[in-house]
Amino acid sequence: MSGIKAKMVAIAASKQVCLLSMVVLLAAGVCFGKPAVSLSRKSGPPSSKMLVSGSGYKPYAEIDIYFDIKDEAKAVANGSGKFSSISIEAPRSALPGKHWVSAVQRAGKIGAQAPFLVNTNWSQFGFAPDGTRLNPYENVLSPGTVGSIDLAWSYNTVDPVFCSPAVANGVVYVGSDDRKVYALNATTGALLWGYTTGSFVESSPAVTNGVVYVGSDDNNVYALNARTGAKLWSYTTGSLVDSSPAVANGVVYVGSNDDNVYALNATTGAKLWGYATGAPVSSSPAVSNGVVYVGSWDGNIYALNATTGAQLWSYQTGYEVDSSPAVANGVVYIGSGFGDNVYALNASTGALLWSYTAGPVTSSPAVANGLVYIGSYDGNLYALKATTGALLWSYLTSSVVESSPAVADGVVYFGSGDNNVYALNATTGALLWRYTTAAEVISLPAVTNGVVYVGAADGHVYAFSQQGGLASRSAQPPDPRTLHPDFTLKVSKPVANVANNAYAD
Repeated sequence: MSGIKAKMVAIAASKQVCLLSMVVLLAAGVCFGKPAVSLSRKSGPPSSKMLVSGSGYKPYAEIDIYFDIKDEAKAVANGSGKFSSISIEAPRSALPGKHWVSAVQRAGKIGAQAPFLVNTNWSQFGFAPDGTRLNPYENVLSPGTVGSIDLAWSYNTVDPVFCSPAVANGVVYVGSDDRKVYALNATTGALLWGYTTGSFVESSPAVTNGVVYVGSDDNNVYALNARTGAKLWSYTTGSLVDSSPAVANGVVYVGSNDDNVYALNATTGAKLWGYATGAPVSSSPAVSNGVVYVGSWDGNIYALNATTGAQLWSYQTGYEVDSSPAVANGVVYIGSGFGDNVYALNASTGALLWSYTAGPVTSSPAVANGLVYIGSYDGNLYALKATTGALLWSYLTSSVVESSPAVADGVVYFGSGDNNVYALNATTGALLWRYTTAAEVISLPAVTNGVVYVGAADGHVYAFSQQGGLASRSAQPPDPRTLHPDFTLKVSKPVANVANNAYAD
């Protein structure tokens, strides 16, 4: 009996030791449960940076972090089986759609996975606030593939669509002369919601932080809930608003035909400042390095302090300026109505760097890879060297080109009064593709995620893609057991934050 009793005492003591050990480990935050992983952001364009954190691993285990099947970083868990804030990047070649980030423990090949959606938003008229109309993330449509695109869907708004679509988080936002702002499913074209204003909507929407900002010929600037279309606020100017808003740093910048440029609080719509030019402002502002650049019908191009609205400089062209500026590498590029010129101005001083005579220009320039692209009433799309203004090539359509061009992955897209949408080789000007609508195309095409979205005066919004290009490209998560670690990787140190792309979600 004494032997049995002694064994029971020993077992009890052992259980107490185990229980005490578990309490100590739990108090220290150790969790030997199923691994879990989290990302600092869940979507973004190719080349997006993100921070990866995980828990539930063995203490001090080596952990490989993969984007799809590429081992991008190596982490070491702490004594609690956790790691945090390891920076990785979505590859530039990652196609639109769902991808997977896997954090796999080298010993035992256990791990956890989280999805990351590769998605690029064309969120405002200039793509970004600087107005360059360049999508630097496009990796589906190129000079070698754009010739195979065709109509994926169209949506009929009945009345002309002169404004340009914005595309954000799987939704196309666009206005029409039927007085409405529309939200359409970017994949199917199905109507999600419509909001009725008091007049034509020829201002191009801007979308950021779940809000759609757009002007109307009823004299108002509207802020709408991007998901529901509910009005959040409106600001009444003294005349119609054809200017397209630029949104930067929590401020909406927009012009009005009441001769003013406005800065509005993006959250409340409160007026921060206004600047009177003395003539209507249909030009859409560009914002760069704390400065707002905009044209006016008084013939001037203005540079205004983005915080105060104070004039920094102005440049007089002699003719009305409908064109909207693009700012790149310290230079402002813009066209002048019947002044027939394209101008390049020093962004800091307003000094003229060069001008090129192209005929009347209401089109807004796109800037990419050292070239400036712009349309003219003489029927041409011009490609000029950004540093000198020298003509590289021109492409002649059979009508006026009021549409502003867009550039993505070596292709320049634009519309014409001859009812066509064109895609040209951005380097040579060679025709790669075109599509004929039933009326003129003034709308700037939005090119993103392998799709071209554009409006036409025939009342339709069009989406063009490769066959099956709008279908989900989502991939199944890879089996952690099949992933191959890169044994040359050194241990990555946690980072406080990452500088993400200059990109509006």
